[in-house]
Amino acid sequence: MSGYIFLAAAAAATGLHLWLGKQPVTRARVIEVLLLYLLVIFAGLGGVLGFLGHTFMAREIALKIGWQPSPFQFEVALANLAFGVLGILCLWQRRGFWTATGIGYATFLLGCGYGHLRDMIGHHNYAPYNVGLVLWLNDLAVPLAILVLLLLRHQNERPRESALASD
Repeated sequence: MSGYIFLAAAAAATGLHLWLGKQPVTRARVIEVLLLYLLVIFAGLGGVLGFLGHTFMAREIALKIGWQPSPFQFEVALANLAFGVLGILCLWQRRGFWTATGIGYATFLLGCGYGHLRDMIGHHNYAPYNVGLVLWLNDLAVPLAILVLLLLRHQNERPRESALASD
């Protein structure tokens, strides 16, 4: 459920940033700002919330996924916290830091998505936190969007870098 809120917040922050910003709204600018807010809000704040949930509501979260509570949830909580911290740091860090954070976070979520799909198909687990929009949006669509935005951002930077190299 919170993934929807963080996605909506990232979209709203992107719109406000572009509307109120002083820079022209170009394709490259939209990519940059949307990526920023997906990393800071969706990965950052969402990661911290994931840490809190898997730490302090571990039993409830596990049961909503259709799994039994396990000590391994604390390790998932710490992975969420690590990506949460990295996402928030994207406010101050740029360039390669965004790329590393985005690729790492997307890999983590796509791996989670694969696990949920495997559990759904192999064990018929249709629990609310294992399938549905949680799976398709949070664990598959958003991480793929982050990877696409990183690729587009990289493509936008390439001509600028080669122009700088020839100076």
